Amino acid sequence: MTLTELPWDPLSPAEVAGLFGGVQFWVAGGYAIELAVGRPVRPHGDIDVLLLRRDQFAAQRALAGWEWWAADPPGTLRPWRPGEILPPDVHDIWCRTADSWQVQVMLDESDGDDWVSRRNRRVRRRIETIGNVSSSGIPYLAPEIQLFYKSRSPRAKDAIDLHAALPLLSATQRQWLADAITETGGSHAWLEMILEDRLA
Repeated sequence: MTLTELPWDPLSPAEVAGLFGGVQFWVAGGYAIELAVGRPVRPHGDIDVLLLRRDQFAAQRALAGWEWWAADPPGTLRPWRPGEILPPDVHDIWCRTADSWQVQVMLDESDGDDWVSRRNRRVRRRIETIGNVSSSGIPYLAPEIQLFYKSRSPRAKDAIDLHAALPLLSATQRQWLADAITETGGSHAWLEMILEDRLA
């Protein structure tokens, strides 16, 4: 069995928050949508934790004693050495303590006080606006940003997340999402739904 074939036994968002306390992080992926809507939406095969690239060593401190594996494009896992600065094309780190993966850390870019999309540097926002905090105190990525990332190559589970989150987005959030998709990829099957909802 290869490393990528090892099973996932993901931590819960609350367990992640316990490990990353004191670190600027956001729960991302499907769990971010779930935290935004405040209810279970679908099963989850993993859990994503977003850090700014400049804070990458916070992952090594938070997960001291774990195994950290950097996902080198196009998807080869290799050990991430303590203190190694990951190159700009490495965005994902798979982490485990046993024979299953438990946390995936994702690195995003920043420029001063701005978060910058790694897909398109023209898509950016002030860092303090990219996340929210759940009623239980768990930071999570703003749903419009998470949906923007999911829009690149949407799968069935991404469509489920879109339908769960879209009714809760404000007109401003929907406009940002539509603009970000247009700026990055032009026409997209989600745009009509997003814009219709904005105008409703």
